[in-house]
Amino acid sequence: MEKSEFYKIIESRQSIRKYKPEVPPKALIEKLLSAAMHAPSGKNRQNWRFIVVTGKKRDEYLKYSQKSWQNIKDILQKRLKPSLYDFTERFFYTLGEAPVIIFCYSHNTADEKYLTSVGSVYMAVENLNLACQVEGLGCCTMGAPLEIKDEVNQFLGVTEWPEYKSGELELLCAVVLGYPDHTPPKAARQTEGRVTWME
Repeated sequence: MEKSEFYKIIESRQSIRKYKPEVPPKALIEKLLSAAMHAPSGKNRQNWRFIVVTGKKRDEYLKYSQKSWQNIKDILQKRLKPSLYDFTERFFYTLGEAPVIIFCYSHNTADEKYLTSVGSVYMAVENLNLACQVEGLGCCTMGAPLEIKDEVNQFLGVTEWPEYKSGELELLCAVVLGYPDHTPPKAARQTEGRVTWME
């Protein structure tokens, strides 16, 4: 691959909030997750845990997505233009018809610093985002499930996992994905004050 293609992929990545009904093949989702799991991780612990939700389970999750919206709508109303606010609200109520939700967890243990464990998972999530872009899929990484994380954990059944009971399993985000059904405008990158050089 040409170097320019690599940077083009990064620069063309967007958060997609409207999807076609077609469900990506399971083999393709597994390919995306394989790309995610090639990310670096602290002490090579590979501490990410992914739960893939589709079908009826995905439909059942919508009521939780709608509930999470109630916790953040007032903040977003102050930040977004009315039309974008309305679009975002619809997204939370339908998840843009995205057929796949991947919940991303960190398995935190005492042999690694907390932020390193969390950071390792987010690097895997970024790999997942870029793999979606390469495969012609869209995705949107969401922190909204954290608004009601106890309920989400129960919904997914992870409360019965040994690592959860020991306090080592933490929900970090969800990624919804599918075939995109819109092309949103690309938000300008803010570079002012973001980088400091030292010699």
